[in-house]
Amino acid sequence: MKPVVFHSEAQREIRRAAAYYEEQRQYLGRELRIEVQAAVLRLQQNPRAYPVFDRHGTRRLVLHRFPFTLYFLELEASLWIAAMAHHKRRPGYWIGRRPE
Repeated sequence: MKPVVFHSEAQREIRRAAAYYEEQRQYLGRELRIEVQAAVLRLQQNPRAYPVFDRHGTRRLVLHRFPFTLYFLELEASLWIAAMAHHKRRPGYWIGRRPE
């Protein structure tokens, strides 16, 4: 399995979303983080199972329980997660991100 690398802004998006959900209900932020971890494991096991989103080969993995999608690239040595984007906020804002 390839290691997963998160863009620094994707890490921030996860932290902010988890904090928001934790404010809504105790442990809900933790549940979001668990869902993200499970999604990362699924993409590590079979990254090509997820549809290509753009001409750069970016793929998308929709979370099951929360309204977010992980956008990622399969690189030679790793899987790079560009964003954890909310389904209804600022579509495509992350498109200019590249591996750091």
